[in-house]
Amino acid sequence: MSRPPPPRRSPLPPRWDAAGRPGAPGATPPVGPVEAGLLAQLAPAVVPQVHWLPGGGAVRILEGGPPEGARSTVVWLHGRGHCATHAFPSLTALARHHRVLALDLPGFGQSTAPDLAVRSPEDAARFFTAPVEEALGLVAPGPVTVVGHSLGGLVALELALRGTVPVERLVLVDAMGLGPEMTRASRLFFHAGPERLARNLGPWAMARMLPPPPTPLGVKLGALGYELLAVPGGRPEAARAFNTLAPLTGPVFHRRERLGEVKVPVLLIWGERDETLPVSLADEAARGLPQARVLRVNCGHSPQLERPERVLPELKAFLDAERTGD
Repeated sequence: MSRPPPPRRSPLPPRWDAAGRPGAPGATPPVGPVEAGLLAQLAPAVVPQVHWLPGGGAVRILEGGPPEGARSTVVWLHGRGHCATHAFPSLTALARHHRVLALDLPGFGQSTAPDLAVRSPEDAARFFTAPVEEALGLVAPGPVTVVGHSLGGLVALELALRGTVPVERLVLVDAMGLGPEMTRASRLFFHAGPERLARNLGPWAMARMLPPPPTPLGVKLGALGYELLAVPGGRPEAARAFNTLAPLTGPVFHRRERLGEVKVPVLLIWGERDETLPVSLADEAARGLPQARVLRVNCGHSPQLERPERVLPELKAFLDAERTGD
């Protein structure tokens, strides 16, 4: 019996032509100049690959690691409106000793939106989780540590609870999914449509609304954020799914009642001045998780971008301590 063909891999996003032009309505847009510059800086240590999924669609993964002897596999999941390249401050440092896989969440970056009707918050959770689960089944069949920020934190938690991906550690950074709270201002912002706001207001106004970290790299990552939000046509499928998870009123989708099922070690990293998801969520989650520690950082919603010098050493120590059993 002949062996089935291996999953298709391509450095180009799905449905591009050779010139990088969208080939069909709703196709994934080309990589913009800001992201292209950051990807060039990551290469050759970390390179993008698009993985075509057997169930349909594609997921882009930034992949890196030592030629041999990787200590572990670290999966990185970004937040709403971002992409895998936002992990720039940590990817090359982690790739020296670990295999790193930074994924574009479905409907964001260069990953396609799944063909899934979203009629409930559970559907929305599957929208973001199922393609990630399928992609990791192709490229990372062994144990993984999952680092998830904001929406990516919810997906990381879902992966641990679903059990198909062998998650051995979790790092949840200002993560959704831990409780029902989200600030009113953030809900209004998301439902107003960040992509529409970016296209209508322009980069200066968006930088005032979402100020980047005051460093050269922070400014560049802020420009990347605007580039992703201002993409023509927006991200309608992903935006609808996200807004189903985070309605204008009522509880945000969460798994607080199931946190006791997560038996692996968990590091909760949280900005003390987070204006989207209050730090009290981390404290409450730590009481429900069997093996959890909270690291509070003096910053806002994105400690890994605002204070990488604080977060990266803690992340490395968490990985190494768990690897050696300390």
